[in-house]
Amino acid sequence: MNNSNSSIRNSAKAIIVRDSCVLLIRIGDQGGEWYVLPGGGQHAGEPLRETVQRECLEEIGVPVQVGQLRLVREYIAKNHGADECTAPAHRVEFMFECQINADAVPSNGLKADTCQTGIVWVPVADLAAYDLYPTGLVQILRDGVSKVGCAYMGDMV
Repeated sequence: MNNSNSSIRNSAKAIIVRDSCVLLIRIGDQGGEWYVLPGGGQHAGEPLRETVQRECLEEIGVPVQVGQLRLVREYIAKNHGADECTAPAHRVEFMFECQINADAVPSNGLKADTCQTGIVWVPVADLAAYDLYPTGLVQILRDGVSKVGCAYMGDMV
């Protein structure tokens, strides 16, 4: 069935690992506290690499050097019981391995997301204790993101 009200939204995310820790954005909303990779929505006509650079400046306040595309994940709201009237119907996330300068100190950027409450470095070994989305990211990061080449994660929360 073709729903003309549906749309697909692309986003670009940064996987930044330093000293066995991954950089995450802490989100706080009515559902509690959870974590995501820095990054966000692609603008029309904007290449994905530029998207992740812009979004990181907005959210973590430091420039990133964009490396290899490592993961692609879809989230199709109807497959996970989400109300499509209040949630994007279909998202595709492109996750790039990125670097920041060794002396960079990430913090909430000047255009942080509304529900963004902080930036945290989380030891990769401790990721299972965090409510991280997408959920499949925990094991991939523990195994070493550079080992996956480029992988399609599928439709997952």
